[in-house]
Amino acid sequence: MLSLLTSALSDLKSMNLRQLLLQLVSLGLIVTSALVIWKSLMLVTGSDSPVVVVLSGSMEPAFYRGDILFLYLAERATRVGEIVVFNIKGREIPIVHRVIRAHGDLKYGGQELLTKGDNNYSDDTVLYAAGQDWLLESQIMGRAVGFLPHVGRVTIIMNDYPVVKYVVIGVLGLLVVTSRE
Repeated sequence: MLSLLTSALSDLKSMNLRQLLLQLVSLGLIVTSALVIWKSLMLVTGSDSPVVVVLSGSMEPAFYRGDILFLYLAERATRVGEIVVFNIKGREIPIVHRVIRAHGDLKYGGQELLTKGDNNYSDDTVLYAAGQDWLLESQIMGRAVGFLPHVGRVTIIMNDYPVVKYVVIGVLGLLVVTSRE
């Protein structure tokens, strides 16, 4: 690892200004491409967050901590049994749980839903905002339509240990800037 870093730094020192600027533009294009892909996924799926990582064990055995979920948000009523990702006012992190009860009509004011984690003993009324007994359809970010097992563990490690995140980003940025291709 240290030899790789030393090699990258010596490559960086040997570049002239034009080469360095070209590499920085390439890095900017990579970041821009990632943002365009993310925004395109948002348009296609109808969800503000088309991909999420499961952060707890509350949905085991359906999904485990570190699984990546792909979300889709269609204009239709949410059905009992579907796994949804929702936001609660005052909570920063979205929650992934299964709908266990639904009532109301989407045409007349919307549905009200009750959710529960598969691995939890009780429903989610304790997780909802104060005075809220039901989850509103408008709070749903998307419905799970697919998943990749364990791939999101990298995200969890980077969130648990921020130093790892900065090292990985720094090394990847340095490798992009110092590559000769």
